[in-house]
Amino acid sequence: MEIKGMIFHSRKEFVVDHFGEEAWNRVVNALPPEDRELLGEIILTAKWYPFDVGSRLDKAIVGVLGGGNASIFRQIGAASAQTSLTRVHKTFLTPGDPQAFMKKSGIIYKFYYDKGRREYQETGPNSGVVTTYDAETFSEPDCLTVIGWYEEALRMCGAENVVGIEEECRAKGGKVCRYRFQWEI
Repeated sequence: MEIKGMIFHSRKEFVVDHFGEEAWNRVVNALPPEDRELLGEIILTAKWYPFDVGSRLDKAIVGVLGGGNASIFRQIGAASAQTSLTRVHKTFLTPGDPQAFMKKSGIIYKFYYDKGRREYQETGPNSGVVTTYDAETFSEPDCLTVIGWYEEALRMCGAENVVGIEEECRAKGGKVCRYRFQWEI
């Protein structure tokens, strides 16, 4: 499975903005030589890269900056939403209509991952469930990033008191990755 270079950019931007350039260098130096070489090149946001490199980068971020706690990835997801949804993917936003935004989950997924699919099911006027099926690879940090990304995206659409809950995760033995979101308008 492959992921877009935009994911690497959002990780780096978050680390540099919140911890400094030196912290990014420590994270990169914690990676295997082939990953350090890849991340030392110019990463193109629209190019596909191996998911495994992203997974190792996530583990390095958790180890070096997160003190072993992967919850930092909710913050990374939120920062990524701010970046992507105010720039290259701003057309996905639907100010004042969070449900309309959530209904685009399947389309949005294809911009970030090359395998699998994501579906959205509305469960109420201000709630719904996002489920990822058939992804060849998965990780706990990636799921936390997804939750943080959608929470921030919903806020950007005008939702308040947004709560995202992981109901099932393949990295924890589940059959799918499923996230429940609720909000107020």
